[in-house]
Amino acid sequence: MEFLAALWLPVVLSAVFVFIASSVIHMATPLHKNDYTILQQEDQVLATMREAGVRPGHYMFPRASSMKEMSSPEHLDKMNRGPVGFMTILPSGPVAMGKNLGLWFLFSLIVSVFTAYLTSLALAPGAHYLAVFRIAGTVAVLGHAVTHIPDSIWKGLSWGITAKFIFSGIIYGLVTAGTFAWLWPST
Repeated sequence: MEFLAALWLPVVLSAVFVFIASSVIHMATPLHKNDYTILQQEDQVLATMREAGVRPGHYMFPRASSMKEMSSPEHLDKMNRGPVGFMTILPSGPVAMGKNLGLWFLFSLIVSVFTAYLTSLALAPGAHYLAVFRIAGTVAVLGHAVTHIPDSIWKGLSWGITAKFIFSGIIYGLVTAGTFAWLWPST
């Protein structure tokens, strides 16, 4: 934990700067504007879900209860008829933006802590700006940019949406790298 004593300022500031950059990207640019599509016949689908008592949780459909059932003709017919998908249902009511923004900031802090740890293992105080930028940037880009790839692989998230999140994550990684290189201890 000695690295945190030396690098607390770039850890905190990089998280603040990433928070600001993400706010600009999501509120002032159209980059993520169309990440979600409108559900056809939304009112009817929502009424049916309410009537069925669908509760908050993560769902896969159609879902087999066993490996054996996955290869049954009945399940394969359901898969072929569709729809096939994954669904996350949140608790009813407005989205808790304050909580979510707080958790996003905490996530950014965690990425910055790992960035500090790995960069401090690779480089000594007084390291050149570009060396710090490269190491810190690599770690931070990995922390911010690759998180959606498994959702495209396993859950069918559009690769276009994933590419936009990778692009945003690269920006966050570069912001983190610049902050660490700027505030890297001289001795």
